[in-house]
Amino acid sequence: MDRRTFLSAAGAAVGSAAALASNAAHAELRPRQDAAPWPIVLNTSTIMSASLDAKIEAARQAGYDGIELWSADLEKHEAEGGDLKEIGARIADAGLFVPNVIGLWGGIPADPAKWEESLGPTRNRMRMMAAVGSKHAACIPPGKPADVDREWCAQCYRELVQIGRDEYGISVALEFVGFIESIHRFGDAAGIAIDANIPDACLIMDTFHLHRGGSGFEGIRHIQGNFIADFHINDVPAEPPREEMSDKHRIYPGDGVLPLASVLQQLKQIGYTGPLSVEMFNEEHYAQDPQVVAETALRKTLEVIQASGV
Repeated sequence: MDRRTFLSAAGAAVGSAAALASNAAHAELRPRQDAAPWPIVLNTSTIMSASLDAKIEAARQAGYDGIELWSADLEKHEAEGGDLKEIGARIADAGLFVPNVIGLWGGIPADPAKWEESLGPTRNRMRMMAAVGSKHAACIPPGKPADVDREWCAQCYRELVQIGRDEYGISVALEFVGFIESIHRFGDAAGIAIDANIPDACLIMDTFHLHRGGSGFEGIRHIQGNFIADFHINDVPAEPPREEMSDKHRIYPGDGVLPLASVLQQLKQIGYTGPLSVEMFNEEHYAQDPQVVAETALRKTLEVIQASGV
């Protein structure tokens, strides 16, 4: 595939201070693929069974613009004596950037009494994310109860955004999950982010979660593009019913029933310029060669983009 050249900071810097410079460079990235108006990123859940090194190499060889990591991989790497700053440098040397790391688990506790206790693990994860040069940190709301206090969630989210920005040079994005009891709809998550009353509030969106949570896809056109930090793209089969789907039902973009052409057209319409991150958790793929899966995912994503006419 033909690649476009893209701008990035020379000699990727590391650590919290370096993350600020790295993030500025990320804003200037242009997609390598001529057919794509957005950078295309490999979310490492798509090849979860591979090692961290193999994930980076698969993204590089396939021709992605970036790689979206998971905090579990960073924690494991450090626990085994590895240096996350070196991982960040290796990613940059591979011509990739890190738009986001998933996630700040427990960052918004449902019980206010657990807030102070949660900040230690949250700050540690932010530190690791900053060390690899991530632009964003994904914050997932509490899974239960269904009637979790939205005002409390907005207050927590506001404080997390401020901590991420001021202490680690990263932007905290709120991600809603379609199968949890509490914040599983686009409108709820958008309301919480808006009610946080901060200029840098943003969401991570996902075609699977829009479908699974029952939000549908027409609401995208009602927001501005810079309200989205990162957009996950995938597809689902016609069966099982939406309410019975789980992450394992995600399939390659274009192989299912989701209205991906309309989604991409709306993203273009609202001026979204962030990455499209291919995110699947398909167990059949985990038994296959990670390189083949990564390349297939990129090819199918480009085909969907081309078919959409954006």
